[in-house]
Amino acid sequence: MHETDGTPRGGLSERDEAILALEREHPRHDAAKEEAIRVRFEVSSARYYQLVDALIARPEALRADPLLVSRLMRLKDGRVARRAARSGRRRAASR
Repeated sequence: MHETDGTPRGGLSERDEAILALEREHPRHDAAKEEAIRVRFEVSSARYYQLVDALIARPEALRADPLLVSRLMRLKDGRVARRAARSGRRRAASR
């Protein structure tokens, strides 16, 4: 937070900063990351990843850590593409 006006640094909340920090500390999804998500944020991993997706869509996050946010966006885009490909195969098979 800025000491003069109380606004979050770079437009990110403390939770947003903590999410980015966790993603830097645990780049892969594993048991240690699952535990850290539960302990730090007290949310399910599904909810956490919804928060991550919303965060990386914000320009403030990209300005705060361009390399990390770009990597997270690439990973998300890959997941979306794989999901779409699987969905397309299922539709084609059912015709």
